[in-house]
Amino acid sequence: MGTIKPTYIKKLSRQLLNEIHAFTADFDQNKKLVEEYTNIMSKEVRNRVAGYITHKKRGEV
Repeated sequence: MGTIKPTYIKKLSRQLLNEIHAFTADFDQNKKLVEEYTNIMSKEVRNRVAGYITHKKRGEV
């Protein structure tokens, strides 16, 4: 069982998934894409968003 993600992480991740179709199940690639397409300055928040996107992409496969 994992931790519950804050609403702002989920909301931002869903918005990015709907707008950008380049995300994959690879965390490192998603991390770079989140950094490129957003202005998130915090490394922790960027990684949490990328991790949630990766989790969603792995669930689709």
